[in-house]
Order: sequence, then C-alpha cells, then structure tokens
Amino acid sequence: MQKMSIKTIPALIVLAVSMMLTACNTFEGVGKDIQGGGRAIERAAH
Repeated sequence: MQKMSIKTIPALIVLAVSMMLTACNTFEGVGKDIQGGGRAIERAAH
C-alpha cells in the first residue's frame, strides 16, 4: 500500500502541472500566472 502511494504522488504532481500549463495556453501566460501568485503572496504577507 505504501509503495503505491509513493508512485501516485509524483503522478498527481505531473497531472496538476500539466493541467495548469494547458489552462494558461502559452508560456507567457504561465509567467503571468506565477507573477500574479507572487504578488498575492506579497499582499498577504503585509
């Protein structure tokens, strides 16, 4: 059971990343999304 979980976690990470990339449509969109996330973290920290 534990070995199955170890294999499942990386697969879920790859799936999540691929879904985020397809949602952005372009690499420029990915950069903007990451930048927007960084700004949101900065605002939350202040």
